[in-house]
Amino acid sequence: MLTQDRHTHLLTLLRQDGSIVAKTVSQDLGVSEDTIRRDLRALAQAGQLKRVHGGAVPLAAANAPFDARTSIATPEKAAIGRVAAGLIEPGQTVFLDGGTTAVQVVAHLPPGLRATVITHSPNVAVALMAHEGVQVEIVGGRLLRHSVVTSGAATVAWLARYRPDLCLIGATGLHPGQGITTGESEEAEVKRAIIARSGAAMILASSEKLGAVAAFEIATWRDIDGVVTAPETAAHARALLSATGCAIHA
Repeated sequence: MLTQDRHTHLLTLLRQDGSIVAKTVSQDLGVSEDTIRRDLRALAQAGQLKRVHGGAVPLAAANAPFDARTSIATPEKAAIGRVAAGLIEPGQTVFLDGGTTAVQVVAHLPPGLRATVITHSPNVAVALMAHEGVQVEIVGGRLLRHSVVTSGAATVAWLARYRPDLCLIGATGLHPGQGITTGESEEAEVKRAIIARSGAAMILASSEKLGAVAAFEIATWRDIDGVVTAPETAAHARALLSATGCAIHA
């Protein structure tokens, strides 16, 4: 089989199965594992998958800058925002992550909600101005332009003073075997810090993030309490994540 044919076959397998095991594919194709590893390396360098130990998984599509992400799965993110907003109870203190889906959570908050929202996102803070009953706590630090959130050691130290009832966290990839990941190391530190301090942690996940993997781990499945997704994505999420024991809210 020619190299290009193997590459096409590998990408087809990835779309169908959600992962590639190098040893299994090498046996099926009658080639060495080294050959398959070279193929996976070439495909990874071309930005078509992410290599992991023993094989490969889909590359997270949500690594684009904030402005570009506003056009990805927008109706789906609005649905997720509606579901997530319904999880916030009056009187709670909630940490709301940055990102385009978090802005949709704000858009679907009940007009008369009285609560406290902590955020490191200037966009989320500004969106909350329309909710007079919501007290807003803004977390300081260095602005990460890619995601328009504060990050770094100052942000993590600032978060140490909070103990939210609930945190709603964005992610770049959710994979049953590789956990919950994001594309920025400092963002991962901030997300990990607030998850550890929250009474409950929910991950906001649109369909392009399910089964994908990014470079930096946010949390394992033991660390979170559920995944919030759109109703039309719920069946896929439950099937993909069934082995994790994670609750799906849709």
